[in-house]
Amino acid sequence: MGRLLEWTAGWLRGREADSPRLDAEVLLASVLGCQRIELYTRFDEVVADQPRAAFRELVKRRGNGEPVAYLTGTKEFFSLPFRVSRDVLVPRPETESLVVRALDLCRGRAAARIVDVGTGSGAIAVALARHLPDASVTAIEISPQAAAIARENVETHGVADRVQVLEGDLLSGLPEEATFDLIVSNPPYIREDEFAGLPRDVRDFEPRGALVAGPRGVEPLERLAAMAADRLVAGGWLLVEIGPQRASEEVLEAAPHLEPAATLADDAGMPRIVQARRR
Repeated sequence: MGRLLEWTAGWLRGREADSPRLDAEVLLASVLGCQRIELYTRFDEVVADQPRAAFRELVKRRGNGEPVAYLTGTKEFFSLPFRVSRDVLVPRPETESLVVRALDLCRGRAAARIVDVGTGSGAIAVALARHLPDASVTAIEISPQAAAIARENVETHGVADRVQVLEGDLLSGLPEEATFDLIVSNPPYIREDEFAGLPRDVRDFEPRGALVAGPRGVEPLERLAAMAADRLVAGGWLLVEIGPQRASEEVLEAAPHLEPAATLADDAGMPRIVQARRR
C-alpha cells in the first residue's frame, strides 16, 4: 500500500494536482472504506485487485482534473461530512467564515430565524442548525438537483425538523409573510471574463451557474440586497460571501433601508464577508 501511494502521488504531481499525496490517500481510503489515518497502520498491506482497479479509475479521473470531493461523493465542512455531486459547488474552507459570523450574531437570540440563499449542498444551513439548536433555517436553491442534495444532507444530519429546503430564485421562493433575523448567502461572484481563467477542476467540473455572476460579478448581490430589507426584522442582518476583488460595499450602500457594516476578512486575510443591518 505504501508503494502504491508513493507512485500515485508522484503521478498526480506530474498532472499538477495541488495536493497529490493527500488526494491519493483520500481516494484510497474511500475505495477501501476506511479512515485515512488507518492507511498508516496498513502500510505494508497489498491492495487486492478489485479495490486497486477502482482506485486506479478514480486516480485517472483526478489526473484529468475532477475534484476529489466529486470522486468520493463527500466533503467536510465545519467538521461535518456533506454529500456532494457535480450539481453543487464543493464547500470551501473560506465559507466557514460566513458560518462563524452568523453564529456570533445569533447567539443570544432566542429561536433565531435564518434564511440561507443559494444553499447548494446545504452545508451552511446544516452547520448553522447543528450549532444553534433553537434556530429555524430556511434554505433556498434555484436548482432542483442541488435542492435534492441539500435535502439529503439535512436528513443525514438530523435537522429536518428545523431546516426547510425550498426551490426558488434568491428570496422569491419564500412565503409572502416570512421575515428573518438573518439572511446569509454564498452567491455566484465570478465575472464572466474571469471564468476561462479559473483552475480546471473548478471551471470544467463545478456548476457554472453557481460560479458566474455576470459581467461585473456583483449582479446576484445587487438583487439580493434590494430584496433583503423587506425580509429582515428591524436590526436583522444580511451576510454575503464575496470575491476578494469585488467592490461589493458600494452595492450595499445603495440598497434601501440597509446600513452597511465593516467587511470581514477570511483566515487568509482576504475580504470575504460583506454585511449590512436593517435600519
